[in-house]
Amino acid sequence: MHIRVLFFGLLKDLVGIAEDELEIREGASLADVFDHYAGRVPRIRELAGSIMLARNREFSELETPARDGDEIAFLPPVSGGTAAFVEEITEGGNQFALTRHPINTRRLVDALLNGGDGAVVTFEGVVRNHSNGRRTRFLEYECYQPMAIRQMAAIGRELANAYAIDHVGMIHRLGRLLIGETSVAVVVTAAHRKPAFDAALEGINRLKKRVPIWKKEFFADGEVWVEGEWDQHAPLAGKT
Repeated sequence: MHIRVLFFGLLKDLVGIAEDELEIREGASLADVFDHYAGRVPRIRELAGSIMLARNREFSELETPARDGDEIAFLPPVSGGTAAFVEEITEGGNQFALTRHPINTRRLVDALLNGGDGAVVTFEGVVRNHSNGRRTRFLEYECYQPMAIRQMAAIGRELANAYAIDHVGMIHRLGRLLIGETSVAVVVTAAHRKPAFDAALEGINRLKKRVPIWKKEFFADGEVWVEGEWDQHAPLAGKT
């Protein structure tokens, strides 16, 4: 069987490639794919407790069977003008997007608001000029785009079911960002302020732990992928 394997963030650096083509035996599982690359790069096995695998853009357990033509992705922990969206899902009045251009939060608010709304809560994550005592020059974000947009939309549906809100919008920027620029925006509209605040906070928290987006920080004296953590229910490659 022939499969395509993708690597992101720190794992891409460790393996030395962003994608690979692999021939595997009939009946092989994702565990066999993981073992193949962990055998080539032992550091991958050391990081197994924080790596997730995805099969055809869905989080998957190690025992999941692999099929001919599958796309398998190795995912490290997430760090956690609209025409320029590289991915977009609009459903039920909600909007989710990935962009490589500056985020226009006001435009997103205008797209979500309706006459019955009495509250709109906007969260913006911005690039700061320092991290752990080191001065930051700029950041770079990369992501598994098709899977990331699906996860953002899934989070939006969960929020709509859990809170008395009207609409949800999420936009994340990719590529290089300078100090003070907005990296992510979450907007929630509702009739009343409390559910809007609660849903916006829960939305950014879930995005940071479930959406496969990675952040690399660049300093005057080096660079580093920011370590994060997956959601506690995520099917990790290594169990601790």
